[in-house]
Amino acid sequence: MRPLASPAEAYEYCRQVTATYSKTFYLGTLLMPPEKRQAIWAIYEWCRRTDELVDGPKACFTTPETLDQWERHLESVFAGEPLEDPDVALVDTIQRFPIEIQPFRDMIAGQRMDLYRSRYETFQELELYCYRVAGTVGLMTSPVLGFEQTQLSAPWYEPNPKEATEEAIALGIANQLTNILRDVGEDAQRGRIYLPLEDLARFNYSEEDLMNGIVDERWQNLMRFEIERARQFYQSAAKGISALNPDARWPVWSALMLYQGILNVIERNKYDVFRQRAYVPAFEKFLYLPVAWLRAQAL
Repeated sequence: MRPLASPAEAYEYCRQVTATYSKTFYLGTLLMPPEKRQAIWAIYEWCRRTDELVDGPKACFTTPETLDQWERHLESVFAGEPLEDPDVALVDTIQRFPIEIQPFRDMIAGQRMDLYRSRYETFQELELYCYRVAGTVGLMTSPVLGFEQTQLSAPWYEPNPKEATEEAIALGIANQLTNILRDVGEDAQRGRIYLPLEDLARFNYSEEDLMNGIVDERWQNLMRFEIERARQFYQSAAKGISALNPDARWPVWSALMLYQGILNVIERNKYDVFRQRAYVPAFEKFLYLPVAWLRAQAL
């Protein structure tokens, strides 16, 4: 049995995974100090491996027992005992930052939902799913990003992470709602509908219409409604950025604006997410960065 990777090798692997599978997210991490960006890569890579259990090439072999085993794997990592090369980076990250295990457990619970659910009746049900698979990322990464402690505070004062916890969760939920809107067509091909069925009924748009990729006035009105909801979560998330350490504000503003930009592209594509994948062009991504920098200084 070969020895596991060194921390440097493990972090480099996590960097490559992040750069390959989430170009928008990766761009935001490059604006962070080296120690923080590496930690974010390690967390992202674990989230990716977790998601692959139910959405990857071998997802058909995943059972509840598979996720039980993955949770035990997680416990080993938090005990400082890496089992695979990428774990080495996550163990190192956990030792450097005050990261708790519960958000990771909650994400695994979100994957359990994907094993037995392909529909959500209400937004309340969908919001729980979005919290588990994405809002948890805000909780995982907040200890890495850090919260500002002003020089005017009393020496015994400790910044309370809960000051921006709800906003961190809101950003994850906003990102997941954006993913859902972008990937409606792909999810339909796998027999999944994440848009709340109560919303489809509100606009008199049926599951059959969605499965057939019908884009008409009903669909456009439905998508406008869903995009507005996602934007409200982005607005809530933005309110918490000023509580972060200064060196985290520009990256988080950038990530928020870049991901929110996908909604703009969906609108430009006239809401046809069945035949056109919405993505922000590279040149447009770089246009967001100076605006994000200004917001990080002023807001």
